[in-house]
Amino acid sequence: MPNHQSSALRAPEADASVDPADFRRVMGHFATGVVAVTARDPLGGEPVGLAANSFTSVSLSPALVSLCVAHTSTTWPRIRRGGRFCVNVLAERQRAACAQLARSGGDKFRGLDWAVAPGGLPVLSGALARLECSVSAEHPAGDHVIVVARVHAMEAGPVGDDGPLLFYRGGYGGFRD
Repeated sequence: MPNHQSSALRAPEADASVDPADFRRVMGHFATGVVAVTARDPLGGEPVGLAANSFTSVSLSPALVSLCVAHTSTTWPRIRRGGRFCVNVLAERQRAACAQLARSGGDKFRGLDWAVAPGGLPVLSGALARLECSVSAEHPAGDHVIVVARVHAMEAGPVGDDGPLLFYRGGYGGFRD
């Protein structure tokens, strides 16, 4: 079981003057990349995954990244208990894979093109980059948890015509040079 640090800070109370629907709409004007977080559930060995668009680098030394996961996620506990997980930076053409991993329940990997990385983690074929990580800390934040993860290995795919999958104003799209 990985060593988790919990923040002693309490999550702030909701501000009644900020309507959640309006906040979502306004924040939708900020384009974000989309990643798939994948692992093996140690209880059954099957691949598990989720889609996230709240992902960023945190530190160069040590190499740290962060992602945000909803408290209601039933997949995140399965990923966390595996110890290590893979962050797959999705390409624009992986929109269907993103939608499949974003849904609740069921076999999220059925029909997906994926392989097993040298470390044993499931990785999505065609991802622009992959980072093998483990949880360094988790911090409660409203209706989500902020996960800070240490990067242990990484790989960028070949540079090609495929750009990243982006989330913007409630929809998915891409970016081309």
